[in-house]
Formats: sequence, C-alpha cells, structure tokens
Amino acid sequence: MISLTLLLEQAGIAFSGTSIEISGLNTLGDANANELSFLQNKSYLRQLSETKAGAILVSEDVADKVPDGSIAVIVEEPYLALAKLSEAFKPKLIDVDAPEAVIGAGTVIAQGANVERGAVIGENCTILGGAYIGRGAVIGNNTIIHANASIYHDCKVGSDCIIHSSAVIGSDGFGFATTKLGTHVKIHQNGNVVVEDDVEIGASSTVDRAAFGTTWIKTGVRIDNLVQVGHNAIIGEYSVLVSQSGVAGSTELGRNVVFGGQTAAAGHLKIAPFTTFAARSGITHDVKESNKVYGGFPLMEQRQWLRLQAKIARLLKK
Repeated sequence: MISLTLLLEQAGIAFSGTSIEISGLNTLGDANANELSFLQNKSYLRQLSETKAGAILVSEDVADKVPDGSIAVIVEEPYLALAKLSEAFKPKLIDVDAPEAVIGAGTVIAQGANVERGAVIGENCTILGGAYIGRGAVIGNNTIIHANASIYHDCKVGSDCIIHSSAVIGSDGFGFATTKLGTHVKIHQNGNVVVEDDVEIGASSTVDRAAFGTTWIKTGVRIDNLVQVGHNAIIGEYSVLVSQSGVAGSTELGRNVVFGGQTAAAGHLKIAPFTTFAARSGITHDVKESNKVYGGFPLMEQRQWLRLQAKIARLLKK
C-alpha cells in the first residue's frame, strides 16, 4: 500500500486533494476502494458512473462526472499518467526471500530447467530442459512443459495441459502511452495469465499477461504454433486458434470459437460462441450471432465472401 499523495508525487503529478491508501491499479469496472483507475476514452463514461475505484485519473472536462466516494485526480493525459504510475506496482521478477519452490510427487524436472523460488508445481508433471518457471507461478497436475517454454511470474497453468517448446505464458502486453513529443512510456503489465485445465499451447505461441487483472485461457482451448493472444483477452472454453492467428488486447471469445490461420481480431471486441472464421479473416467489430461461418475483410458471412470473390474473378477475365 502507498498513499495516493506519495504515489502521485513520485510520478511528478500535481495533486492537492484528499489522500487514501492505494494498493494497485485497475479498470473502472473492476477497481475497488483501494485502487486507482483512469478514464481516457469517453465511451466508458457509463463505467465511470458505476465504478467503485477509490481514485480516478480524469481530464478536467469529465471531473464533475466522478461519482461520490471516488477521488478525481485531474491530469491533462490520463493514459500517460497511468503509464507513469504503473511502475510503482511492478512486481519483483526474482524474490530471494520467497519460499523454496514446491514440487509435487512424481514430477520430473529435467536438467537445465529453471524453477524459481515461490513456484508451485503439481504432481506427475514433466518439465523439460531449458524450461523456465517464474517466481510465484503455479502449475497443476499431469502437465507437460516442453523445452525452452517459459511460464512467467505469478501465472497459472492448470492440470493436464501441454505447453510446447518456446511458448511464452505471461510476457508483457504491448502497452505504452505516447507523449506529445512522440516518445513512448511503458505501461508496466502488472496482471497475470490463467490457463485452465486441458489446454494445449503450440510452439512459439505467446499469451501476454494482463495490464491489470488476468488474461484468461479457459478449459479445453487448443492453440496452434505461432499464435498471439494479447493482454486481458479471454479465450472461451474449447476454442481453437490456428497458426499465425492473433487476438488483440481485451477481446473476448465465447465458447468453441474457431480462428482459421492468419485470422486477426482487433481489440476490445466480443465474439459470440460457436462462431467460425475462415483463414485470413479480419474481425474489426463485435460478432453477435452464433453458429455462423465468417470470412474475408471486411468481415462477412463466408458464403457471401466466396460469391464476391467469384464475381471479381469473372470481371478480371473480361
């Protein structure tokens, strides 16, 4: 915990209001009375009116909309202020005071694997050479971590999972604020990744940790090689992401969604369950109807996309 006044002072942000103890940063929707949040995009004004955040970074023009019980911290650029403040909450990558790692019965850890202090590994797991299990990471029973895969600090992998070589679970999300002079200020990614049970993640795929909160891979998901899952994304149960597909930050896939190869979804979208996207689909808006197959860019139902391509091909022959 750190006082709001001291936190803002350390980041060079002027403040003269009431101070409270701050435990961390969070979204408007998830923040509690001891957390600091922010409003950059006015499309989230409804969430501002409902937030439980103890303090909120806001621009002057919306300060009067901060609800009673929350402290308005008025700044010119809330997102940039958030970036500066995030450094105060970045976790230790190595904690020499953490307890020894806990290794379950029957687990085999190959020579050359690195298990940090504070990690917890379940029973009958196999950790191959070159694998890295970070401080505070938790791995369930019967899970296989292949050579050179990395499970970063504070991330969780469930039981009966397979993480293939060079996959990275919990790398930093791609988050930064840009100043008026064009320099980039890192937003420290202080959340984690949770991978539920019976998940397989292919070689050289990455699942980024959340900026705050959790990036969530639900039960039964299958992720191919060379797939990117952005920070704070949610991948629904039994979904399938084929090679070179990507999910941008804060996008939520329902159950049994299928992404064909090189399909990409923009950020902050909601994708209905039981939808399928043909290879190289470009998803830039919410998809609300289930049990359909989509394709192309701009996105449309796959049958329409195929008819359109046939018509274009006929035009080219004339």
